[in-house]
Amino acid sequence: MTHANNSYYVPHGSHWPIVGSVGLLCLMVGVSNWLNGADVGFDIMLVGVAIIATMMIGWFGTVISESQGGLYNEQVDKSFRMGMFWFIFSEVMFFAAFFGALFYARNMSVPWLGGASNNFFTNLLLWPNYESTWPTNGPGDVGGSFEAMEPFGLPLINTAILLTSSVTVTIAHHSLIAGKRGTLTVFLAATFLLGFTFVYLQAHEYIYAYEHMNLKLTTGIYGSTFFMLTGFHGMHVTIGAIMLTIIWLRVVKGHFTPDKHFAFEAVAWYWHFVDVVWIALYVFVYWM
Repeated sequence: MTHANNSYYVPHGSHWPIVGSVGLLCLMVGVSNWLNGADVGFDIMLVGVAIIATMMIGWFGTVISESQGGLYNEQVDKSFRMGMFWFIFSEVMFFAAFFGALFYARNMSVPWLGGASNNFFTNLLLWPNYESTWPTNGPGDVGGSFEAMEPFGLPLINTAILLTSSVTVTIAHHSLIAGKRGTLTVFLAATFLLGFTFVYLQAHEYIYAYEHMNLKLTTGIYGSTFFMLTGFHGMHVTIGAIMLTIIWLRVVKGHFTPDKHFAFEAVAWYWHFVDVVWIALYVFVYWM
């Protein structure tokens, strides 16, 4: 059943939201227990990941079939655009909270513990001889000595990779508008391959940090903020690369036209957001 452009679309009932909620609950419970030393937490986490993956495949398939079937009208398109805008805005606030935690720890908490801002007695009574330097793992050297991650090497390579992927997805978008399907297919494939390469190299960076630098999630405030920021960003890159892969498969199947391709635009918006976040992250976490 199709809807006229001047009619309001009422979506049908769907079981995917509750499936996704169950998956997120399992994921949260699993990760929480795993981080607190319970071995069963890892298994629960894997169950949550499997449920979320099933939900994404099923829900994506439903939306794609409805779109290709002509079920959506202009009102739905506007609704999708508004939804994607607010989703990206919520993600901006998500990362803003972590950047805020980094700012508070680095510019307020650490100097305060070191005796700055007329808090000499705090330093003298609670943490004598503690020097407010960054990076730090906190008073008492939580987790032992460690090395800070340098901005060169893999981090710099990954920065170049993400910046390049932002260019390739833009070329792919312009190719779609111009009707150049061959160029679109090549540059879109290059984009998600660059995304997966970024995740692969970041995994190597984490392994090296754990094995050779003693830099871990438990390495005080520097380790926790470093892995929380880079880890959540890596998760977003993984999700974005998966979505780009799905869009590429749709392009191969002949989906999208120059004047009707919001799914492509939405993923491109998300990918540009991921790139911008990484630039900020690279500056404030690796350089400063």
